Amino acid sequence: MPTTIVCDESGYEGEKLVGGVTDVFAHASIRLDEATAAACVAELRDRIKSPATMYKANHLLRAKHRATLLWFLGPDGPLPGNASVFVIDKTYFLITGLVDRLGASPEAIPFLYDACRRTEEAREFLDAANDFIRAHETAVLPRLDPLLPAIIRAAEHWTDGAPVLIAHDRQTTLSPARITALRQASPAIATIEQLDSFVDHRVQIADFLAGITYRIASGHLNAADDPEVSAALAPYLDPHSLWYDEPSWQRLHGVAGTGSALSLRRGA
Repeated sequence: MPTTIVCDESGYEGEKLVGGVTDVFAHASIRLDEATAAACVAELRDRIKSPATMYKANHLLRAKHRATLLWFLGPDGPLPGNASVFVIDKTYFLITGLVDRLGASPEAIPFLYDACRRTEEAREFLDAANDFIRAHETAVLPRLDPLLPAIIRAAEHWTDGAPVLIAHDRQTTLSPARITALRQASPAIATIEQLDSFVDHRVQIADFLAGITYRIASGHLNAADDPEVSAALAPYLDPHSLWYDEPSWQRLHGVAGTGSALSLRRGA
């Protein structure tokens, strides 16, 4: 029987991977029915008591709502067994795309990544390379758009052999042509429909998880760790997330990473 998942993202700036506002992309997928999601949102409203029309991750991330955040992520919340979040270090993602496009040796990846963390000149080079590739990319599935591999990975995570039905927060990026291409690229995807987060509580739950993950993961990259929230978030992190910096991954996930970024760093 097909599985239905609902997805949303945080930190998305299309194919602009460096030189923008965000340094991390997080894509959450949840497997909850609408009634359960609505009950969760109602519980959050009762706990937070904000008059806001629509809650966002920032409401949960406020210091005064720490207990509510930990409830949402914890064993008594709605997420255990029903949520996954795929995280991308956008600088690493750009560098791997650039190396692949140029046909360069994978050994160039650690050199470029480390240089980008140390020098402004390397960051400026990557920014220019990013703009160049964006200007010349003509494929239906651009290699620098993190949303597309994230959707494919979500389907792979949730499939039990049967195709997955994906409902996604509305994105202009998800044109009919790209949806068709995604389905052709991944046999795990049965359909992709787009929903409005204002009327679907499941999208709101996915938005909470993506936004929380973005904030915590970005903090780890920038030496602003939150061990308590990281411990609560760790069970949902996809081990195939695209992340290069092993120390921050260990602090974020709680264990040594096994994703492709870390395997590549070790020369596997």
